[in-house]
Amino acid sequence: MDAFRIVMIVLFVALALITGKVYAAFYPSRQYSPVRMITRIAVFGAMSTILYVIPVFKFSLPFFPSFLEIHIDEIPAFIAGFAYGPWTGIAVIAIKTVMKFVFNGVTATLGVGELTDLVLSSLYVGIATFIYTKKRNLKGVAIGFGVATLVQVLVAMVINVYVMIPFYMNVMNFPVDGLLRMMQVANPAITDVGWSYAFFAVLPFNLVKDAIVIVITFILYRSLHMFLRFEGKKSKTKRLV
Repeated sequence: MDAFRIVMIVLFVALALITGKVYAAFYPSRQYSPVRMITRIAVFGAMSTILYVIPVFKFSLPFFPSFLEIHIDEIPAFIAGFAYGPWTGIAVIAIKTVMKFVFNGVTATLGVGELTDLVLSSLYVGIATFIYTKKRNLKGVAIGFGVATLVQVLVAMVINVYVMIPFYMNVMNFPVDGLLRMMQVANPAITDVGWSYAFFAVLPFNLVKDAIVIVITFILYRSLHMFLRFEGKKSKTKRLV
């Protein structure tokens, strides 16, 4: 194992430890086990990594360019964020990103793809779970997912137009004509690699992906949230965490 991967694994452990300490500082009165919290953060981070790494959990759809893959690795981060707070969900995303570097290194996109995914997923998970902490009911879930999806989609379009596409063309030396042909194979309505691509590929792609993540997260969290509590069985609190 090279030094880079060792550093990433150490960072994985450090993120789990730091998040556990932050949670304890914000909620000192809860029946709380630091070891259990850190373990759960690490487990959710590992689950998110597995959902990203194993090919069966990623797939493409014929009406989107082949380099846009549906992935559901945000689901563990959402569950952790709903249960323990938005910073915990973001920590899970960060852990997944670190582990992606462990498995992939930085040669594929020089880290730009991973960092873009970190930003977009953190916005998506962080906004939705933060709103839920302020309004812990189905309405809060709906508002959280709605606002988070809107923000994430808009930011994804801007990043693709002004960061990702220029990066692939100018740094990775992908020809414009080649990129455009790949896009038009999936959707002939795409006429350029800028805003046409953003509106006819990035926008619907993220809406479809987010809808899948929302449905699965809702089903799983409704089933699991009672088991994610830190309070003992005799606790009379009605909080979900």
